[in-house]
Amino acid sequence: MFQIILNHKKDKRKNRPTAARHFMFALVAGSFLFAQTVPVLAKTSRIKDIVDIEGVRENQLIGYGLVVGLNGTGDGLGNSPFTEQSLIAMLERLGVNVRGQNMNTGNVAAVMVTATLPPFTNQGSHIDVNVSALGDATSLQGGTLLVTPLLAADGDVYAVAQGEVNIAGFSAEGDAASVTQNIPTAGRIPAGAIVEREIDFDLADLQQVRLALRNPDFTTSRRIADAINGFTSAKIAEAENSASVLLQRPANYNGTIVDMITDIEQLPIQPDQPAKVVISERSGVVVMGADVRVSSVAIAQGSLTLKINETPQVSQANPFADQGETVVVPRTDVSASANEDVKLAVLDSGVTLQELVTSLNKLGVKPRDIITILQAIKAAGALQAEIEVM
Repeated sequence: MFQIILNHKKDKRKNRPTAARHFMFALVAGSFLFAQTVPVLAKTSRIKDIVDIEGVRENQLIGYGLVVGLNGTGDGLGNSPFTEQSLIAMLERLGVNVRGQNMNTGNVAAVMVTATLPPFTNQGSHIDVNVSALGDATSLQGGTLLVTPLLAADGDVYAVAQGEVNIAGFSAEGDAASVTQNIPTAGRIPAGAIVEREIDFDLADLQQVRLALRNPDFTTSRRIADAINGFTSAKIAEAENSASVLLQRPANYNGTIVDMITDIEQLPIQPDQPAKVVISERSGVVVMGADVRVSSVAIAQGSLTLKINETPQVSQANPFADQGETVVVPRTDVSASANEDVKLAVLDSGVTLQELVTSLNKLGVKPRDIITILQAIKAAGALQAEIEVM
């Protein structure tokens, strides 16, 4: 509560406040009404954090190569014919003819090499590559990747990789025991590839681009367009659908489309998402959005435990009996017990996420039981949210 003290002078002739007091009173009243009508700003995100620029994207590269220098942990040439064929072809390109010879080396491994080519990467830049064993090699430790062309989806070579493979795992074994940490058959070569070809995409010459929402939503799309139009005082943005906003460069704008993106990408936006519950039955993970609501419903959670104990006994004849045999007599003990602490919880209509979690925690419900309860509430039509099962 703020206290405002106004010092004013009265008009001596008419014994009433001066015009300055009227102005201050109107200012204070207007401020009070503004505070009452404008809600407190929720947490916002920058436009650059919730959208992607159409055309500004990464490209996946892949290649097939050989890793040499392994300490007997490479592919068995008898079990990996592709490794032997690749080794023979590589040696022939280097002027060594070994075709038809019996090679038995365990220091070579066939690998798949993958990399991601960032947008606007210039020719001669270095990118990281990942190396993964393709055959029955047990470890790539100490290996060196030979020159490997990396191709994109169009079949053209965009980078060439080579270098020493760094792995984060190891494997050691003896006659009766072995130990393995992490994955020794996969590694990484930092800055191991040189970009040989650039992807042609001139963003600056475009007159319009689309902003693609990472989490499509109609409300968020419209808020982005309104924020851009309000910032520029011109209608240059239009929400096309829940997933994209069209951004046009005005004719009187002095900069390029890159300058325009730079001007608007820092604008704060309050993203909006539909109510959703994401569950994973395999891991027992439950994630509920803040807008999840539940109608009036009663929940009870309990269990019935059946216990069966088998205690077979041996029955023998008397030591000096004329006839008799030893038999096994089955003994089965069956008992049933119900949880006596079963509680019935009532959730009022429109409860929030926090109230729902609190109610389930009071019942002592475990995550996997929560999954079943949420599915049952949804089946009853009381869960006002979408359930997505991973």
